[in-house]
Amino acid sequence: LQNVHLMPKWCRELDKKLDHFIAEGSHPSFRLFLSADPSRGITIGILERSIKLTNEPPQGLIANLRRAFAFFNKEEFEERDAKVKSILFGLCHFHAIMLERKKFGPLGFNMEYPFALGDLRDSASVLYNYLDNAGTGKIPWDDLRYIFGEIMYGGHIVDDWDRKLCNAYLDFFLTENLLDEADLVPYADGEKNRPELHSPVPGGHERYLDHIECMPAETPALFGMHSNAEINYRTRQCQDLFECLLVLQPRQSSEVAESSEAVSRLSGAEKHCVDILDEIGDVKLPVDDIAGAMADEDRGPYQFVLLQECEYMNILVGEMARSLGELQQGFRGELTMSEQMEQLMHSLCDEKIPPRWQKLAFPSTRPLASWLVNLKERVEQVLDWS
Repeated sequence: LQNVHLMPKWCRELDKKLDHFIAEGSHPSFRLFLSADPSRGITIGILERSIKLTNEPPQGLIANLRRAFAFFNKEEFEERDAKVKSILFGLCHFHAIMLERKKFGPLGFNMEYPFALGDLRDSASVLYNYLDNAGTGKIPWDDLRYIFGEIMYGGHIVDDWDRKLCNAYLDFFLTENLLDEADLVPYADGEKNRPELHSPVPGGHERYLDHIECMPAETPALFGMHSNAEINYRTRQCQDLFECLLVLQPRQSSEVAESSEAVSRLSGAEKHCVDILDEIGDVKLPVDDIAGAMADEDRGPYQFVLLQECEYMNILVGEMARSLGELQQGFRGELTMSEQMEQLMHSLCDEKIPPRWQKLAFPSTRPLASWLVNLKERVEQVLDWS
C-alpha cells in the first residue's frame, strides 16, 4: 500500500484489521509493505508493529546528482542516443539543484515542495517518448521545458515566483548548448569557463560518473546565487546543532555556584518562575477603559488595531501567569507535574520560549531572556499608544 499518509482515517481501520489478522492467525509468510511521508495520521499501533525504513535525499548537490544519475539503469543508458544522454544528465543536474536549493530557506524557495525521484523518473520517460517518436532530428525544447516546468516539477509548485525560478533554470539547462559541453553553472559569471563544471562529452556510463566525482566543492554559485546566501544556512545549521546538544545534556545540572553548592534544573526553573512573575505580575492592559474613552466617530483602523493588540497582550500575559503559577504549585507538591508543566520547566532552564507562549505571542526567534525584554517594551509601547 502506497502513500497511506493520505488516508489518516483509514489508517485506524487498517490498525484494527491487523489486530484481527493477529487474532485469527495469519499465514507465517504474510507481510504488509506500506509507504508514507512523515505524518501524525499514522496510528501508534501501525508504527509499533512495523520495521521502519527511511529514504531521504542525501546532503549536498554532488551527492544528489550522484544519486539521481545512479537511478537510471546502466545497460539502458548505454543504449541511448548521445543526445538523450546529454539531456538526461542536464535533467539530473536540474533535479539535484531543485532538491538542494531548499536548504537555503526563503532564499531558496518561498515554500517547501516535495520534489522526489519520481519527478525525475517521469520526466525521463517523457523525454524518451518525445525523442523516440520524433519524426525529425529536431529536439522539441519548448515542449520539454513546458512539461518539466509546468507539469512534472511545476505540479508541486504553488508560488508564482518559485514557478518563475523553476522555468528560469529550465531555460538555462534545456537548450542546444547542452549537446555541446554546455556550462552547467546557472547565472554565475564567477564560476564559468571551468571544464569540470561543463556538461561532459557524450560517452559511457562511467564517463559521467567520473565527471561527477571530479566536480568541485559545492558553493552557492553552483545554484546561481550570491556567496552570502550560505551565511543564513550555516547559521541555522549551527543553531540546530547546539539545540541538539542542549537537548542531549543530562537533565540534572552539574554547575557549581559561588557558594560551591550544586544547582539543579529544578532550582533554576523555580528562580525563573519568580523572576518572570515579578516582571509580568502587574501587567494588565485596561482594554475596557481604553475602548470606553474612544468615541464611535473616532474609531478607525489604528484604534481597532490598538484594541486588538491590548487583547492579545492580555491573553499572552494571562497564560504566562497561569502556567507559571501552576508550575510553582507543582514545585510545592500541591499539583501533580503534568507533561506540559515539565515541558515549561525544561524550556525555562534551556532559555527557550515555551511552545504554549510562542503560540499566543508575536513571531520571534529570540532566546527567552531577550524575548521577555522585548515583551515589556511592547507593553510599554501599547500603553504609550493608548
